[in-house]
Amino acid sequence: MEKLIIFLPLVAAIASGFFGKYIGNKASQIITTLFVTLSALLSIYIFYDVVFNNYSNNIIIAKWITSGLLDVNWGIKIDQLSAVMLVVVTFVSAIVHVYSIGYMSHDPHQPRFMSYLSLFTFSMLVLVTSDNFLQLFFGWEGVGLCSYFLIGFWFKKPTANAAAIKAFVVNRVGDFGFALGIFLIFYIFGSVNYDEVFNQSSLYVNTKVNFLSLELNVINLICFLLFIGAMGKSAQIFLHTWLPDAMEGPTPVSALIHAATMVTAGVFLVVRCSPIFEYSPIVLNFITVIGMSTALFAATIALVQNDIKKIIAYSTCSQLGYMFFATGVGAYNIAMFHLFTHAFFKALLFLGAGSVIHSFNDEQNINKMGGVYKHLPYTYILMIIGTLALTGFPFLSGFYSKDLIIEYAFLKGNTFGYYACAIGIITAVLTSIYSWRLIIKTFHGEFNNKAMSISAIHDSPKVMLIPLFFLAIGSIFAGFVFKDLFLSKGSFIDFWGGSIFFLEPLSNKHPPAYILYLTPILVTISIPLSYYLFLKNKSIIEGLVNSNKPVYQFLKNKWYFDELYEVIFIKSSKYLGKYFWKKIDGLVIDRFGPDGLSSLFKYFSIKASKFQTGFIYQYAFVMLIGFSIILTIIIIE
Repeated sequence: MEKLIIFLPLVAAIASGFFGKYIGNKASQIITTLFVTLSALLSIYIFYDVVFNNYSNNIIIAKWITSGLLDVNWGIKIDQLSAVMLVVVTFVSAIVHVYSIGYMSHDPHQPRFMSYLSLFTFSMLVLVTSDNFLQLFFGWEGVGLCSYFLIGFWFKKPTANAAAIKAFVVNRVGDFGFALGIFLIFYIFGSVNYDEVFNQSSLYVNTKVNFLSLELNVINLICFLLFIGAMGKSAQIFLHTWLPDAMEGPTPVSALIHAATMVTAGVFLVVRCSPIFEYSPIVLNFITVIGMSTALFAATIALVQNDIKKIIAYSTCSQLGYMFFATGVGAYNIAMFHLFTHAFFKALLFLGAGSVIHSFNDEQNINKMGGVYKHLPYTYILMIIGTLALTGFPFLSGFYSKDLIIEYAFLKGNTFGYYACAIGIITAVLTSIYSWRLIIKTFHGEFNNKAMSISAIHDSPKVMLIPLFFLAIGSIFAGFVFKDLFLSKGSFIDFWGGSIFFLEPLSNKHPPAYILYLTPILVTISIPLSYYLFLKNKSIIEGLVNSNKPVYQFLKNKWYFDELYEVIFIKSSKYLGKYFWKKIDGLVIDRFGPDGLSSLFKYFSIKASKFQTGFIYQYAFVMLIGFSIILTIIIIE
């Protein structure tokens, strides 16, 4: 069964990718959607078995690499953590496959698109079920490659090509750190298998290693390098710039990759490696700082963006920050809880945005929408549900998971925890404001699109709306239904077992009442406040923008990270490349290397050709000179 879960998407990808032009669009859609849906159903069964029967397994598919100390299998590890990820990955992927049938119906390359989706799903499943770091890295790079394919799917569009390259390059920065971390793990532990590494991690708490001429604690260094990989994949601040640009890909790609699966791989990595991270409080504090900084930073940018997909993309970036600072304060299970609930409502929002874009003939600017809630009733209601869940409105899924992160950050009891708690509350308010801004400007007010008539606006077909309905159910009920499971309370008191390691058990205390009630109250108040500011009295916002132009431009230009990187890395790299090309490569290497040698041979060839006159006495003279030289050499010796 486990093998079917992993390999059904691969078979679907091969069938659609290599034989799509023979079997046609419909057959490609049916095969990929059916196989991924079967994988999702089997994953749900495995999850049920893990929850109620405490099922676990480690299936060895094949011996992969055996060389000296390196002994790596290709395996499928089933435990509580991988079971959760299997459900998230396959369920959202199945939903996206169904949705794509309608969304990509007019695209001439549907088999290729469906193949990429299934191949991405296979890579992600390999990642989450690996039992060693090398297989994890294989899946890690696989999802990176597939994201490049999917973001640049419309390869004739220059911005899509640029976004795909940007995502690939920025992720390589993080992946380089991740690879160094794996090398160091093998160097220290003599293995890359999870069980062997995790069982030894406590033995190396005080071990030092020389790295770049510095004596560093080996556990701290390993955790730092692994987290650099997580930062790149999960778009944390400094390595986040690829995520908003990735919205150039088709909307189903945004829902699959940038809401529920690939970007959560970094969070999964940290949680999976909790037996190492727990022995590195310094790196955990660093993760807390990066997480809370990303949460606030991305939320401020989302406030002023006008592209509907980029607003949701920055929201994803912000929510990933929540997950990371949850791991930073040691609440790994809460991070996984938010990852789980977030998959439902963020995929719902992305696919809902896709429905809106589809209705507006590919328009993505929310300033060119408005006044269409009666024309898109189903999309409107479903996006309202997703927005309420995202903002943490009481009793929807986001309310349970996000508020728990804030509470456990407070209960951490140190400076980093208190700061994370405060930032979490502020970010929750900002999240509510920009989310309702999106809803109000998209669906309410006046119709602002001059390129089409409002009468032409209509809701999406059922094949696109039905998947949204299932995501809406998860957005409403996932938090309430699964809160005890993820918290290991009630009958699930030991749910996580050995899949997550806690050096110290999470606090059982309750935070003060004002921490419990402050966020829901502020989030609820922000709804009428947003309605007033963005619809009833727009002059207030216009006045704030006009009186704070530098701040507005700072946020509008995304804190100038792209411009800064352009100066520091891109322009300097181009300058150095041009310098080395002209000065070093051209004037030195080429001059004294291939160009110099070819010139020298050409010169002597021209000179030698002058002896080819056809006169016998000249040939005899040359032979005589040659004989004289050879004779002289022999005599000298």
